[in-house]
Amino acid sequence: MLERYVYDVLAWWETQKNRATEGQSLVEYGLILALVAVVVIGALALIGTNIQGLFNNIAGRLGGGG
Repeated sequence: MLERYVYDVLAWWETQKNRATEGQSLVEYGLILALVAVVVIGALALIGTNIQGLFNNIAGRLGGGG
């Protein structure tokens, strides 16, 4: 009887450990995604005016600058 109890406790412990690991991975992926988004937004903010000028230049050369 004690052997069965110990087995059940160990099985429960493994289940809880796996759940914690899966949740932790999901949080890590979310943090990586947030970091990538911040970097992309920062890069676009820095070079956004240059890209806008480039597109305006191309549009003017194509005759659509109005």
